[in-house]
Amino acid sequence: MNILAMIFGWLNDQLLKMRWLSELVRLLVEKVFGLPVSERIGGSIHFFIYDTIKIFILLSLLIFVISYIQSYFPPERTKKILGKIKGIKGNILGALLGTITPFCSCSSIPIFIGFTSAGLPLGITFSFLISSPMVDLASLMLLISFFGLKIAIAYVVVGLILAVIGGTLIEKFRLEKYVEGYVREIENVDAEVPEMTRKERISYSKEQVRDIIKRVWLYVLIGVGIGAAIHNWIPQSFIENVVGGNNPFAVMLATVVGIPMYADIFGTLPIAEALFAKGVDVGTIVSFMMAVTALSLPSIIMLRKEKEIWMKLKH
Repeated sequence: MNILAMIFGWLNDQLLKMRWLSELVRLLVEKVFGLPVSERIGGSIHFFIYDTIKIFILLSLLIFVISYIQSYFPPERTKKILGKIKGIKGNILGALLGTITPFCSCSSIPIFIGFTSAGLPLGITFSFLISSPMVDLASLMLLISFFGLKIAIAYVVVGLILAVIGGTLIEKFRLEKYVEGYVREIENVDAEVPEMTRKERISYSKEQVRDIIKRVWLYVLIGVGIGAAIHNWIPQSFIENVVGGNNPFAVMLATVVGIPMYADIFGTLPIAEALFAKGVDVGTIVSFMMAVTALSLPSIIMLRKEKEIWMKLKH
């Protein structure tokens, strides 16, 4: 058992946390730039370079693998699978299928509208919409690299539970009547599920890596920059007073602050890492991450814009 723990620990340190990369960046900052990483400026530069490179390496590898798996579950096939199952089982399946789509909330909305227009139960489609930007296999691996296995699993489990509960409540309260009429008017084309060759799957996976990196790189850089500032420039006492365990409203405050923001989970992770290093409770960090990824104001705006785009195309 100890041997397995040692092997897992080594793999986690070297492959996910990339301790070797951290050491290389430390040497770069100290030997080339002449800045001790123990001081603010050197520590900030080390944090920024190390986290940026680590995230993009892991993101590229993980998105490639996840996209290859996802190529077996295109929207057409997902729609067929979800259409066969009703009730709570459908909500659970919708949430689970959302985990294999490495999309932000705005990217998931067109698929959500397509599912709704196809006549799938609204509760199931909402379970998919909630889980898709909040939980995916790539983010699970990145969470492990930042926080360890237990916290990563806790985040994923909570995300899936929220997705299932959210979809179930929407189904129970029969909120279908509030769906915009234009969604029901969209013509549903029951296309054949395309079969892809291995070469096509590899090409698709590469394209997904390029596309997702193109969409998230700025958010990653912003997130890492904020994380570096929190980690090296904001006093721990200030963080503890605002969102620490001493503040009974810390979870609520973190959620409210996260809603107006917009970033993929990949851009949110460096901020969460810095908060965690400052001693902020895991529950507060999880609330912040979920608010940014699943409750973002831009997602609400995007839902409204989808209607405007459809009405223009119609006329």
